[in-house]
Amino acid sequence: MEPESGTSSRSSSQMAYGLGLLLEASVVAFRVPIDSVFHASVLSWVNLSRNLVLAYQSFGVVYGDLSTSPLYVYKSTFIGKLQDHHNEEAIFGAFSLIFWTLTLIPLLKYVFILLSADDNGEGGTFALYSLLCRHARFSLLPNQQAADEELSAYKYGPSTQAVGSSPLKRFLEKHKRLRTALLVVVLFGACMVIGDGVLTPAISVLSSVSGLQVTEKKLTDGEVLLLACVILVGLFALQHFGTHRFFRETGKDGWISLGGILLSITGTEAMFADLGHFTAFSIRLAFACVIYPCLVVQYMGQAAFLSKNIPSIPNSFYDSIPETVFWPVFVIATLAAIVGSQAVITATFSIVKQCHALGCFPRVKVVHTSRHIYGQIYIPEINWILMILTLAITIGFRDTTLIGNAYGLTCMTVMFITTCLMTLVIVFVWQKSVLLATSYLLFFGFIEIVYLSAAFIKVPQGGWVPLVLSCIFMVIMYVWHYGTCKKYNFDLHNKVSLKWLLGLGPSLGIVRVPGIGLIYSELATGVPSIFSHFVTNLPAFHNVLVFVCVKSVPVPYVSPEERFLIGRVCPRPYRMYRCIVRYGYKDIQRDDGDFENLLVQSIAEFIQMEAEEPQFSTSESSSIDGRMAVISTRTIQSISSLMITEHSSSNLMVTEQEGFGVSNSFQGSKSSSVQSLRSAFDDENPQVRRRQVRFQLPQNPGMDPSVREELIDLIQAKEAGVAYIMGHSYVKARRSSSFLKKLVIDIGYSFLRKNCRGPAVALNIPHISLIEVGMIYYV
Repeated sequence: MEPESGTSSRSSSQMAYGLGLLLEASVVAFRVPIDSVFHASVLSWVNLSRNLVLAYQSFGVVYGDLSTSPLYVYKSTFIGKLQDHHNEEAIFGAFSLIFWTLTLIPLLKYVFILLSADDNGEGGTFALYSLLCRHARFSLLPNQQAADEELSAYKYGPSTQAVGSSPLKRFLEKHKRLRTALLVVVLFGACMVIGDGVLTPAISVLSSVSGLQVTEKKLTDGEVLLLACVILVGLFALQHFGTHRFFRETGKDGWISLGGILLSITGTEAMFADLGHFTAFSIRLAFACVIYPCLVVQYMGQAAFLSKNIPSIPNSFYDSIPETVFWPVFVIATLAAIVGSQAVITATFSIVKQCHALGCFPRVKVVHTSRHIYGQIYIPEINWILMILTLAITIGFRDTTLIGNAYGLTCMTVMFITTCLMTLVIVFVWQKSVLLATSYLLFFGFIEIVYLSAAFIKVPQGGWVPLVLSCIFMVIMYVWHYGTCKKYNFDLHNKVSLKWLLGLGPSLGIVRVPGIGLIYSELATGVPSIFSHFVTNLPAFHNVLVFVCVKSVPVPYVSPEERFLIGRVCPRPYRMYRCIVRYGYKDIQRDDGDFENLLVQSIAEFIQMEAEEPQFSTSESSSIDGRMAVISTRTIQSISSLMITEHSSSNLMVTEQEGFGVSNSFQGSKSSSVQSLRSAFDDENPQVRRRQVRFQLPQNPGMDPSVREELIDLIQAKEAGVAYIMGHSYVKARRSSSFLKKLVIDIGYSFLRKNCRGPAVALNIPHISLIEVGMIYYV
């Protein structure tokens, strides 16, 4: 089952202390009146019931992968060098290791510590990185502004004042190479998660269907492989004893076998990564009360069975099941493998989306698959790539032990990276002592390094797969990030001089024609070079110009009330504005068909605000690249100085105050050819048909004449049409560049740009209104 909403996690993220808070609340309740006690009890019951439902739903989504580990742990542990140690003492020693591993890492580390390090209710590697970027200047995103720090989600967590003078913080902020190394570590963890999306379906499904080999009608290896491949294709297509005794008995071979023991905790990282769809309390409740006891009993039962049935080690799970319940257990195990695999695949989509938000992955198609669950996405290109890789690994290895070697290395690497990031969070975000953070790193880091070293021993036996996959994805991410930064720096150093613009006068030395021109750029300040390139090659431009910058900020979500930043670029007569549209790393840019209207209303509100509030009307702020204001897009209709009239499909004139659609770009046009083009475009794209709306300025004698004139110009420009201007750029390395740089820019980056989604498509810009300006970037 899927959770109903991801927003509940944000309102319950402070429930990290679980029952302690409930006990405290019950003590305080005796001090308040009876009515308040009754009201509080109702709320507590509602909250408890909601968390119980979320805990139930997390069994499949969060714990599907972790719960299928008993299918292959003992088999993977006692293969290879431990074949000479198939005895009762070694079996109970292995169980002891499994018990303590489950207790120390999933229970102690994740449930009691890591789930408290959420970012506005979100978890995962990028959530930790985002927290660090906001509490210390570790971010490498190029177009960040001081205004971003005023976002409500940005201020989540403790105040940063206490660590403002930290020597460690200043040291890390001063050296860009250290911040780059931090980003590389985060991206490497992301690549390992992508590898997890390849390996989890392969090992889970293949392990579950291998149970058919223990039935009376035994299937051959080939038949099992074929069945596993069929299930995998369908899975992707439907996306839309004492420890010392163990080592005393096995010696060095026991250390090598730790690569199989660690498989008992694979999937643990999902407890933190999927926090955004649940609450910390519900995940703690599910694991502590159900998952942890069930896993311990399951591994204990297998150990007891194997101690009396040593030859059953290769099929320990299915051999230990009574024959009367074999088929129900087989079906449940297969379904659990499918559900767990699907959850990991979906998490892979989210990781790719977050990498793109950091400017470290090419643009891909992101489809929102649910109207009720925010953040449920599907990426077709990544889905089919994962399917091909999963099938290749399943067919190529045909053995869960080899796949398990790769799988264990992947999961333990992600856990160790999480431990390192959490150490920094303890210092910079939680503002605890370095000694406490070091103790955390030494304790959990030592355990994970021991397991990691055992996993690296298995690199020749399948462990090379995640390393190769991670290297490939790291190269892609590096090339894209490097090229994107070079292109941004070119724009930054070649901005149009505002003095030059002011020297041209309000007409800019050209003819200003009716309409609104939206000039897209990655620059959050200044005028991009594309503008001068356009002006010097065409003799006319629109009456109203808006420089639009769509950028990502280091928070998971940006509320609609804070999404738009509106400001002026030049003095009022120039009719030149700037709009910055901000998205979080988990936000999804939807084509809701309302951007043009929201933009016009936001500019109108800014014009009115500028006239009424002194801080926006000083000569300094209104003359050049002035101050910017946050314009709420939810409440703007009730305070805007504009009225909107909609042309409905029945040709009735309806005056609205809320819920407006985007007006067509050619509504005010008298050209029959343009109207026919618009009609043809609507017929070919019925899913993006836009309602036609018209703005009107109500009578208000008290309005400043200059404000009224500017608003009238804005309305008339909107009626004349909206055009989108973007740069069709070609990025090339300078002739004096090194061979490696030419290889990266001219071949690698150019190849990725040609084969990814275009920026206009990614930004949902209607192609019929798009004007592209060709430019060559020599970087």
